[in-house]
Amino acid sequence: MNEKNIEQIVKQVLAQMGSGTPAPSQSGSVPEKARVAMLTELEHYEIKEYPIPPLGDDDILVKVEGCGVCGTDAHEFKRDPFGLIPVALGHEGTGEIVKMGKNVKVDSAGKPLKVGDKVVTCMIFKDNPDITMYDLNKQNVGGADVYGLLPDDDIHLNGWFSDYIFVRGGSTIFNVSDLDLDSRILIEPCAVLIHAVERAKSTGILRFNSRVAVQGCGPIGLICIAVLRTMGIENIVAIDGEEQRLEFAKKMGATNTVNFMNHKGIDALTDAVKDAFGGYLADFAFQCTGAPVAHSNIYKFIRNAGGLCELGFFINGGDATINPHFDICSKEITTVGSWVYTLRDYATTFDFLKRAKAIGLPMSELITHKFPLDKINEAHQTNLNKEGIKIAIVNQ
Repeated sequence: MNEKNIEQIVKQVLAQMGSGTPAPSQSGSVPEKARVAMLTELEHYEIKEYPIPPLGDDDILVKVEGCGVCGTDAHEFKRDPFGLIPVALGHEGTGEIVKMGKNVKVDSAGKPLKVGDKVVTCMIFKDNPDITMYDLNKQNVGGADVYGLLPDDDIHLNGWFSDYIFVRGGSTIFNVSDLDLDSRILIEPCAVLIHAVERAKSTGILRFNSRVAVQGCGPIGLICIAVLRTMGIENIVAIDGEEQRLEFAKKMGATNTVNFMNHKGIDALTDAVKDAFGGYLADFAFQCTGAPVAHSNIYKFIRNAGGLCELGFFINGGDATINPHFDICSKEITTVGSWVYTLRDYATTFDFLKRAKAIGLPMSELITHKFPLDKINEAHQTNLNKEGIKIAIVNQ
């Protein structure tokens, strides 16, 4: 090392000491720019490069390892219902901390954080008195911002479909270094079902010996079955129109399955559900599709004084037709709605994933396709074509 280099290092150290602001902690070399998959028009991502901005004292830079493709991403890709284009999507992501501001010491649960830890994000707090860091049950994530659904700004590194994500101060972040990559990619959708089952339990109807119907065996319905199974509920009937998904439902813990394609009319379908339960209707049902006709049908599968959790309509999927007398009043059905999750549900999800693995549920098999970032358009088309169960972008 020559004299000039030594002089520059000494000046840098003295400058940091004089300002009282130590340089952010970092791991290895961080590039000057990051690639971001930016949705620039309907059904088209462009891989763009943006400079990585300097970190503030409360910020964290995360190198992205992977991110699941959600139904919300599919809606935005196909129709832009939130009016966000151009936007950096991806909210089911995880990665490794490579750089931290000096004020960052612990995660949102009080667990120590350091460079090299594996993390996920949940919500970004707004100026909203109903949401505070430690009052975790007041409101679901619908009252806050989420990475991957942010309007584009000068930072650009706002979604997990990228090489790096810029986690700014005021965000929630969790250290999940004790989970493998596939489990970490599944945290966000699993939290949706942890929340739904907690909502269902609030009715007092869902119990260990309940007969439970789960309608819709996409990723959400399949995870719903897994959550119920880890709770000890064993009498679960899965309802869907695709045999491949129904077979997977059995792997996740369903006792029996009903393919609605094999039954003409709601009466025949109801009889098939009863047969699957040994001649009984369901004590409780989870409606996990975004199809209005599915919502209309599910009341018929539930016994008098039974319960229903509707969680299939993350966005407006249209109106459903029911008969309030026959479907709700005369049967005294208790219904709860469920939409995304709270922070506490997120923390509970980590334990669910460990429990699911411990009892042998094949959670990682939910991820049937993995694409690199530059194949993100192909990944989304694969998702739209329903060629797999869970699609993920995984960085090399």
